[in-house]
Amino acid sequence: MRSLLIPLTFAGLCQAAQAGEISSAYTDLDWKKDCVTYAQAEQGDGDWADLACSGYRGYSVLIGYDDARESLFYGFPPGGDMTSAWESFSALNSSGAKVEWRIETNGDKAVPFAVIHRRSISDPEDETKKTEVLLVAKVAQMDARDGCTVGLVLATGNLTANDQARKIADEKAKGFARGKDKRVVVGNVPAFGRVDN
Repeated sequence: MRSLLIPLTFAGLCQAAQAGEISSAYTDLDWKKDCVTYAQAEQGDGDWADLACSGYRGYSVLIGYDDARESLFYGFPPGGDMTSAWESFSALNSSGAKVEWRIETNGDKAVPFAVIHRRSISDPEDETKKTEVLLVAKVAQMDARDGCTVGLVLATGNLTANDQARKIADEKAKGFARGKDKRVVVGNVPAFGRVDN
């Protein structure tokens, strides 16, 4: 019996050693200081713009702005334009000034695999009333450029929203398959998805 336990214990230790340490890093997102506008509407062609912003150690934040709605993409962008990655709340919305990056560290290699980003959504019936939501997104890597929204957590009136968002990020983001897996929604979150303006 003892000879069977030793290999099982050793295997368990090896698995624990392979799992990286997870931590958070925070970056600012200020359109005026941290972003470059690379495309925008001509006069009379609506109200839209595409911006590339600094993120975490070479991982960018891309913003698609259209008619007071924002779609954000984190990491290395897909080929072509950002139309295929556009997701937003259907109501008017804006993103918070801080981005939380969830990072897995193995030895001296630190890779951001998810972000948690606060969004503020207007009430269509009363634009002075806002709903706060934490958006959890998978960070697109250089080799797989498959970033997408993994979860949405209602933050308004929810004292455990940050913990819930981190749990979704840590447990779901790395293996999440865009277009196949269903995103996690916690609370009565405003309508979110593909928005065609």
